[in-house]
Amino acid sequence: MADRIYLRYSTDKQTDTRQRHALATLLGAGALTYEDPATSSRQLSLDRAGFARLLHEAAVGDTIRIADAARLFRSVADILALRPVLIRRGLHLRVESGLLSGIDLASDDPGTKMMVSVLAAVLEFQRDMISENTRQGVAAAEASGKTLGRPTALDAALAADVVDAYRGGIAVKALARQYHVAPKTIRRVLDNAGARQPPDHLDTLPATGEPASDPALDPQVTLDLPGLLADHLRVVGDETVRQAIDTGRTIRRGQGHTVRVTAPLDLHRAALEQSVALAADTASPAARKAHRVYTARVATACP
Repeated sequence: MADRIYLRYSTDKQTDTRQRHALATLLGAGALTYEDPATSSRQLSLDRAGFARLLHEAAVGDTIRIADAARLFRSVADILALRPVLIRRGLHLRVESGLLSGIDLASDDPGTKMMVSVLAAVLEFQRDMISENTRQGVAAAEASGKTLGRPTALDAALAADVVDAYRGGIAVKALARQYHVAPKTIRRVLDNAGARQPPDHLDTLPATGEPASDPALDPQVTLDLPGLLADHLRVVGDETVRQAIDTGRTIRRGQGHTVRVTAPLDLHRAALEQSVALAADTASPAARKAHRVYTARVATACP
């Protein structure tokens, strides 16, 4: 049973110095460290690259150590999604300083559940107040004529050249290298111009939760749903998708797992649509890979 330290700060102007000070004893003992630098607390903890790697490598009985609760979760939705995952994997979660030190926040008892939910609500309120003050400050600055934000990496002329080159067959990463920007900058330019289209199989997805009218046209299909997608859909999926996952068979694969789901193909497509957030640039690499794997499985199952 190992200690695993998790560090996070919100912007590239911040540091993890205070967190490292609170966790100095564990760091000195050589505890494994996982980081999500410059990562907003609005991104769910399960969708962060550093924390996803921690979950992938953690074994049953390991303890996740954080300097304070806000480094890991800052909303009720986040902790409601996180706690079942920690409990199911047999992991512990402890804060190293303050009133919560010494309490296992992943403990599966009513008192801890209530305390963590109240704490998350307070942290969410605090974050929302910070956001509200920021919006008011931005509005005041704009009213005074100040120009806010970073200058765009590509001006209008260069953006038009990028779109033309993409439509001419140049790949996103090749364009990023050519213009010395990140691939997500190229994707943003293309999306603003409407140059990127979703895959064909997503264009014909059925309405969420609608059953197939003809069983012959929508046969039962058994597919392995990656664990990251299953955990995500248990929170955001509709009732039909959640029920299919709950009745599926969980298969352990090393530190990870999949859920073998037997359902109409339309339901697999609906699950794919409802987990599309895990395919976004803001999702962790592990989440994007899991979504790609499931996309390929659904596409292969299509007649």
